[in-house]
Amino acid sequence: MSVNDDNTVTTSAPVSITTKDACVDFPIFDAKSRSLKKTVMGLVGGNIDSAAKVPVIEALRDITVSLEHGARVGLVGHNGAGKSTLLRLLSGIYEPTRGIAEVRGRVAPVFDLGVGMDPEISGLENIMIRGLFLGMSRKQMDQRVDDIADFTELGDFLRMPLRTYSTGMRVRLALGVVTSIDPEILLLDEGIGAVDAAFLEKSKQRLVQLVERSGLLVFASHSDEFLRELCDTAIWMEHGQIKMQGELNEVLRAYKGLPA
Repeated sequence: MSVNDDNTVTTSAPVSITTKDACVDFPIFDAKSRSLKKTVMGLVGGNIDSAAKVPVIEALRDITVSLEHGARVGLVGHNGAGKSTLLRLLSGIYEPTRGIAEVRGRVAPVFDLGVGMDPEISGLENIMIRGLFLGMSRKQMDQRVDDIADFTELGDFLRMPLRTYSTGMRVRLALGVVTSIDPEILLLDEGIGAVDAAFLEKSKQRLVQLVERSGLLVFASHSDEFLRELCDTAIWMEHGQIKMQGELNEVLRAYKGLPA
């Protein structure tokens, strides 16, 4: 159930994500050098099927998950294990090459904090654009802009073009927008760290509140502390496959090679 801008109430279908034996392949049509293959591998993870006439990156293989409303799932694994690719599959950005992937609910994919922002316009204008990109209405963003501006602590810089911002200032702006939305499905790839410790702690508090508002969370992170704060179950990715899924602390112990 949700409340619309005009205060009418609508009932929506249950929020869920279901995949069964889902695979994501990337054919490389001009792979003349081994270095090119290595470059692509670094971007998406997975394995190379060298037996095929056209080299294929098997970015994800045999992914089966069933997530319902209320799920709080962490993704763990080394860089290149397939976590970001899995998030893109769950969001609908990638269609499975084989198998099934079904998403029910409005998705807010937060993979790159800078996506949907224009360096030539002001911070205030970027707040609106980023919010619309994440599925909010113009009226909803109008109601949130003052709160976002206060959170960023950017003051008069909000009236200046984004290209004049430092990396930390851009992260502040993006986090302000991201943590103001009301998602049904929140797919989050940890991308914070270019801000000072005090602001990072402030951001974590808002992220916790964001997760509480969302119906379903999948969160890729290398921080055990952050995962424990936001998640209760986990999926361990390795070479584009699910190696283990279950209770968060059990998965973390197995991933780190610690005794059960």
